[in-house]
Amino acid sequence: MSFAKIHHRTLSYRLLGSEALPLLVLAHPLGMNQSVWDELLPRLISRYRVLTWDLPGHGASGPLEPGGAITPQDLADELLALLAEVGIADTTRLHFVGTSIGGVIGQALIAHHPERLASASLTNTGAQIGNLELWSARAGRVRAEGLAAMSGEIVPRWFAARAFEANSALAPGWQLAMGRGDDESYAQLCEMLGQADFRGRLGDAGHHPPAFRVNLLAGSEDLATPPASLAALAEHIPGAELTVFDGVGHVPSVEAPQRLCDWLLDALAPELGDVAEHGVAYSVGIETRKQVLGEAHVARSTAKATSLDAPFQQMITRLAWGELWSNDDLTRRERSMITTGILAALGREELTLHLNTAQRIGLSEAELRQVLMHVAIYAGVPAANHAFALAKELGWGACEGEG
Repeated sequence: MSFAKIHHRTLSYRLLGSEALPLLVLAHPLGMNQSVWDELLPRLISRYRVLTWDLPGHGASGPLEPGGAITPQDLADELLALLAEVGIADTTRLHFVGTSIGGVIGQALIAHHPERLASASLTNTGAQIGNLELWSARAGRVRAEGLAAMSGEIVPRWFAARAFEANSALAPGWQLAMGRGDDESYAQLCEMLGQADFRGRLGDAGHHPPAFRVNLLAGSEDLATPPASLAALAEHIPGAELTVFDGVGHVPSVEAPQRLCDWLLDALAPELGDVAEHGVAYSVGIETRKQVLGEAHVARSTAKATSLDAPFQQMITRLAWGELWSNDDLTRRERSMITTGILAALGREELTLHLNTAQRIGLSEAELRQVLMHVAIYAGVPAANHAFALAKELGWGACEGEG
């Protein structure tokens, strides 16, 4: 977990995965924290660089000042400021996933910062959630009674009945987590939800589809934002596709994490969904190739292609970068280690390229050392010695000072 100071308030966040991967941002529901995504992270970071963060007064993020007011656009702007703080360029387009209030932040991005989005996947949310009277009443009660006292009433509404049957510690665990939140921050976010209304404000006032994919997900057992809420939201975003999870409540990342992860991976990269039947398209391979090797290298390789080797370049782009490197059965770190080891064992000239790629992907010095030591045992010391020497020429390894 890391911390950043944004607009004079501390934000808690995690930024995981290689810089070479597309950026995926995950926004959690009201009353919870960024740990709701933990079960999805191992699979997601094999294909994406993932950022999660805690909302104001939630988890380890600092609280809002008493007597203030906050809007969905404020939260969206705060997220973009956080991205800038951690070094992500303002030209980077991100994949956004948000549940409940997280989905409201996603709608603010669609309405005010569409140029920053590559896709938006909104779950268990709505263009308008509840009404001002309901949220004002809850804000008043939270200020008077406190989150710890109200958690026993609120948490049971988050999950389907069978989730509680499967895990008797689910409710008391999340009640404890919710009770540790900041009362005033929660109250202000309730008031924000009471005012938030994105009807007619999405997809160019609902008349034209946005220039990116929008995926919507509902839970059949969701009491707070039922499927009808997502269906109504879909009417305001032309082209948005709605999926309903049977037997799931308000927080699919906790109730059905692997099912949600399957849905997300398909929704974020639908072109990979029919690989077994049709194979991977050239466009998928070239995008992965750019992510792993860098756009400059791919541009140079493409520019050098002639009538002789252009078909060969297309073939390796589809097979090596489409079929292999775009598949997430192995992470790109694992594929980098395998590729580097094979090239070192065979003494191929592309070893230089993939030693640089290993740095770009984020392999550690210790990981590379073990790869090359395996080469020494299974392919011979001379091959490993050559690879170690080449790696040092490329900047791997720190020089030890004299004692």
